[in-house]
Amino acid sequence: SQTRNRLPLRRIRTATISDATACAAIYAPYVLETAISFETVPPTAAEIGSRIESSNARHAWVVLVEQVSQNGGVVEENRLGDVADSEEREEIIRGYAYAVPYASRQAYDWSCEISVYLDRDYARLHPRSGAGQALYEALFDRLEKRGFRMLVATITLPNEASLGLHRSKMGFEDVGTFRRIGFKHGKWWDVARLQKALG
Repeated sequence: SQTRNRLPLRRIRTATISDATACAAIYAPYVLETAISFETVPPTAAEIGSRIESSNARHAWVVLVEQVSQNGGVVEENRLGDVADSEEREEIIRGYAYAVPYASRQAYDWSCEISVYLDRDYARLHPRSGAGQALYEALFDRLEKRGFRMLVATITLPNEASLGLHRSKMGFEDVGTFRRIGFKHGKWWDVARLQKALG
């Protein structure tokens, strides 16, 4: 059908400081409502902007943007890549992924820790959008071109969706589990460590 032949017009690009407010808004519910992040106070847009600059300087930070028409509808394209909506459009950030140093000692310089976050409402409405995988693929490509050789992921347990993304979709291998290592929302949490080689 025509509906099945339409795809949301989205792309992944390098983040800029102007994306900080949107990224901060995506991240805040994870900080306030979950143990997915071990931060307890949501960082301000200014702080996220500083993190974006720092990450891009040495590693990478990417955002997934979806084009939305001025009337609020999602801009679509058909299988031939033709845009199906000629109205003026704006970009809405639906998620982001980034890398930071794994550890400060110089021998770790070619390893980094990675994270991905999706807008929670978007993720609920589109549980199989492939957005997380697409963000990671773009991020890992940039990191490999910068010479990084090992990626580390840290996942608060339980989180089957994140484990599935990292193991099945992205090829991470389990390293081990830290037991009761973080305390948040009145309880102790286990944390899994996974790794993936680049290059």
